[in-house]
Amino acid sequence: MAHTRQSQPLDFNVSPHTAAMVLAILFVLMVLPTQPLQAQTFKVIYAFTAGTDGYQPYAGLTLDRGGNLYGTTTDYTGPGTVFRLKPTNGTWILNTLHNFNGNNGDMPQARVVFGPGGILYGTTPYGGSFGYGTVYSLGPPATACVTVTCPWRETVLYSFTGGLDGLVPWLVDPVFDHQGDLYGTTEAGGTGQGGASGVVFKLTPSNGEWRESVIHNFTATDHPYSGVIFDLAGNLYGTTTNGGLYTFGNVFQLAPSGSGWTATDIYDFQGGSDGAVPLGGLMVDRSGNLFGTTTTNQFSNGGGTVFELAQSGANWTFALVYGLSGSGGGGPAGNLVMDAAGNLYGTTYTDGAYQFGSVFKLTPRNGGWTYTSLHDFTDGDDGGLPFGGPTMDGNGNLYGTTTTGGMRGGNCPTFGCGVVWEITP
Repeated sequence: MAHTRQSQPLDFNVSPHTAAMVLAILFVLMVLPTQPLQAQTFKVIYAFTAGTDGYQPYAGLTLDRGGNLYGTTTDYTGPGTVFRLKPTNGTWILNTLHNFNGNNGDMPQARVVFGPGGILYGTTPYGGSFGYGTVYSLGPPATACVTVTCPWRETVLYSFTGGLDGLVPWLVDPVFDHQGDLYGTTEAGGTGQGGASGVVFKLTPSNGEWRESVIHNFTATDHPYSGVIFDLAGNLYGTTTNGGLYTFGNVFQLAPSGSGWTATDIYDFQGGSDGAVPLGGLMVDRSGNLFGTTTTNQFSNGGGTVFELAQSGANWTFALVYGLSGSGGGGPAGNLVMDAAGNLYGTTYTDGAYQFGSVFKLTPRNGGWTYTSLHDFTDGDDGGLPFGGPTMDGNGNLYGTTTTGGMRGGNCPTFGCGVVWEITP
């Protein structure tokens, strides 16, 4: 039986006592202002119109060496697009590279990333041959374009069947090993409790096709919503929203061991000041330390956390980088980025001075971290609800998307079509 898409772009399946925290990130929360608006160089570089450009981007952006930005739109109810923004004479020109149609994917909610051969790879949580999501690649046309609107060539690498192979890869940016194999997660499927706990999968290219294998089945109701990352030693790391000893989510490691992988639970969130329900993925610094976020803290009464996990031998030490103020579930849902000076940057989904999300900076200072609000979204022309995390170029400029705000009216729904924004240092 095919998977049925729900009316909202995100459909979380979580344990009862954490469901309220996860659902909280789906709607605009009525919270009190907690952070002052800081004067920064913020501007909208593109406002979606719900025409051929699509609308409501959930994911963050990817940069190429030429300074072009790539991203996806969900079109709210699907099927969605892949787009490119090209800087041209002081402005940005959007080209729609691909339109999904359901059979080749539906409602992409993750970034596209560059993989082997310099082409783009991504995932969709819906669509494909069985309706349970896809992994796809996207490359330039074989011949030179003669028109401005020149679609790229999409290949569906794998369609999930909704069984032991997994189903619904939600916020999953693909990653690759040195052999060119692709890795990611699904939110459900596999051999876990009720067949609904999720998997870590591997796609291996073979004779022009891609073969899927499951390298880890989650137990209980773990539910990984974001993808995995590699460290320099070839270990994989990721998060679950409901896993761990306290069912508030955990951070896990998969270490290659012979012909398989050994799973280790390296931190269990307790739902207190350490945070709960980590939706976003992890990042690793040059020293091998892991950084990540949670959407809430203090048992759903806080605005999430930024945390660090440092390894010493076989042990990992958890450190709270910063506890964000706000309302439960409105904290960071996307990735973090780090600049050369060690500063961290991220977004919150519904917190901030105007309750529509924010962009923040955390600066290491005197053994702690100093918080700076770079922009608080108003859900007006500047956008609102930045679900995906930021992207940084070589000059320290930040780029990202918002799911709402921007243009209203015309083809756009009342909540707006969303924007692409830039913050310059």
